[in-house]
Amino acid sequence: MVKNTGRAGYLQIADDLREQIRRGSLAPGDPLPSTTQLATTYDASLSVVKLAVGVLRTEGLVIGQQGKGVFVREDAAPAPPASDELAEIRATLRDLSARLERVESQLADRE
Repeated sequence: MVKNTGRAGYLQIADDLREQIRRGSLAPGDPLPSTTQLATTYDASLSVVKLAVGVLRTEGLVIGQQGKGVFVREDAAPAPPASDELAEIRATLRDLSARLERVESQLADRE
């Protein structure tokens, strides 16, 4: 599921899990799938999945319980939907990343 978009894989996974929490697919108190299950689902390494879960911990959306797993926080405040301005900035960054990739590819071909 992690795509070659120029955006780090762990951020893509964190975005997807965050969206599942926001939609209620992962409700407060629900356990996240195990690291191994997430790695399989997203076709990513365990370290990438751990980084993604770390992002959600930092945001206060999930909490780890030693020996039990990682759970959606009961008081998790889902991230508000992106504003139009933020969506526009993200679209611009994606466009710039694609353009930069093309330029780098052209430069590499010249060498």
